[in-house]
Amino acid sequence: MRLIRPALVIAALAVLLTGVHASQAPAAESPDKQENVVMAQNFRNPVNPGADPSLLFYNGKYYVATTTGDHIGIWSSPSIATLLVAPEQVVWRDTDTSRNTQMWAPAFRHVGSRWYVYYTASDGVDANHRMYVLESSGDDPIGPYHFKAKIADFGEYGIDGEPITHNGQQYFVWTGPGRGQGGPAQLYIVRMSNAWTATGARVAIPADGGCPEVREGPTPLYRNGRTFLTYSTCDTGKPDYQLWMKSIANGADPMVASNWVQHAGPIFSRNDSTGVWGPGHHSFFTSPDGTEDWIAYHGKNTSTYTYSFRTSRVQKISWNPDGTPNLGSPLAAGATQNLPSGDPGASTYWINDTDTGTGPNQVQYAGNWSSGSGCGNQCFWGNDHWSGETNASATIRFTGTKIALLSVVDTGNGIAGISIDGGPEQRVDYYSSIRVGEQLRYISPTLPAGPHTLKVRVTGDKNAASSGTIISLDRIEVY
Repeated sequence: MRLIRPALVIAALAVLLTGVHASQAPAAESPDKQENVVMAQNFRNPVNPGADPSLLFYNGKYYVATTTGDHIGIWSSPSIATLLVAPEQVVWRDTDTSRNTQMWAPAFRHVGSRWYVYYTASDGVDANHRMYVLESSGDDPIGPYHFKAKIADFGEYGIDGEPITHNGQQYFVWTGPGRGQGGPAQLYIVRMSNAWTATGARVAIPADGGCPEVREGPTPLYRNGRTFLTYSTCDTGKPDYQLWMKSIANGADPMVASNWVQHAGPIFSRNDSTGVWGPGHHSFFTSPDGTEDWIAYHGKNTSTYTYSFRTSRVQKISWNPDGTPNLGSPLAAGATQNLPSGDPGASTYWINDTDTGTGPNQVQYAGNWSSGSGCGNQCFWGNDHWSGETNASATIRFTGTKIALLSVVDTGNGIAGISIDGGPEQRVDYYSSIRVGEQLRYISPTLPAGPHTLKVRVTGDKNAASSGTIISLDRIEVY
C-alpha cells in the first residue's frame, strides 16, 4: 500500500467533504503535486483492457471476465480502482478442437453453491460458433471450473447466451441468425430445466436496433416488477454500436414474443464529446453495499471502424420516474468517478504528463519533447507529450507498489525502453495502424512499498510498419 503523509490525508478529507476532486483543488505549496493525489474514493476507466465484460461484486471482491480468444480468464480485486492492474487468472483452456478457439463473451451466474460461466466458442470457423457452460467445483468465482455442457444448440450459429429469471422460472437468451439473414441478427429465448440445460422449443424475439445487422449480448436488469432485456445492436466494429432494450411485466409469459415491449431508440450510445465510441456488450452489477446500480461495458477511444482497442469501463446508472433504467451517456475514459458505494477504496492517484518537475509525482523531461492538445478528447485532460529523439527520456518519481502508463498509440510511433529504479529496460511498442488515445502500454511488476523511479526512454527503434520513432507520455496511474 502507498504510504500517505498526514498532509495528504487532510487534503483527502477536504475532497470528500466538498465533493471536489483532488485534481481540481488549489495547488499545494509543496513541489510534490499533492493536489493530484486522488484519495480512496475515486477511480478512472478502463477497468480491464478487454471487451465484453461480465462484472460482479461478491464476498468482498470484484470479478470481471472479458473476451480473450483462446481461454477463459478472470480478474479480481477488492476495489474497482485497482482492477485494471490485477493479475489474470486463467480458469479454463480446452483441448477439444471443436470449441477451443474464438472464445467470446463469458458471463457469470451464481446458482446455489456453484458458479457457472456461459461462453461462446468455435473450431476457428465463425459459422460454427456454439454456446457452452462451465461449472465451478465449489463456491468460488475463480473456480476451479470443469466443462459442463453445450447449451441451447439448435444446429446453427449461436453466441452471447446467458440465463434470465422471470416469474421464478429460468430462461436462456442468446443471439442467432435472423430469419432470412446471416450473422447475429436475432434474439432467441428458451426455457431452462437447470443451470446447464435448455429444454423445449425456442422462440424468436423481434428487436429493433437502428441498423439491420446485429442484435447481440442480451443481458437482464430487474426493477419495479419488470424484466428489462438490454442488448447491443450494429456491428461491434462500428462507432455506432449501441444498446437498446425490450421489457416484460411480471406475470407475462416471456415465451410469447408479443409480450415483450419494445422501447424506442438507443438507451446507451456513442458520445463524441467525451471521445467514446461503440459502447456496448455489457453487464450490470450492484455496489458492494447494494444501494447503487452500475453498468460495465466496452467502448473505444476511436471512431474508426475496428474491432481492436475495445476496453472495459464502468459507470453508475439511475432510474427514470417511469421505472425504466437511465444509463446516461458514456464518460471519458479518464474521467474521475466516485467509487461504488461500499467500495473500500485504494491509495491510487494519477500524474499527468504536464506535471513537470524534479520532485515526487512529477515528470522530468530530458532531450527534446513537444507537447500540445492536438489529440483532444483522445488524451487525458486533452494533452500529451511526445518525442522521437533517440535517448530523449521522461523520468517519473512516485511512491507506491505499482505504476501503469496509458498513452497515445499512432502510425508514426516507435519503441520505448521502460525501466524501474535503474533496472533493465523493457521494450514497449507504441505503434498502431490508427491513432488511439489512452491505451494501456505498460504495467510495472509489484514493487516494495515506498519511493520509486520510472524512466521512459525513446530508443529510436521502430517496427517495420511504423513511419517514425515517436513515444507519447500522457496518463500515469500510481497504485
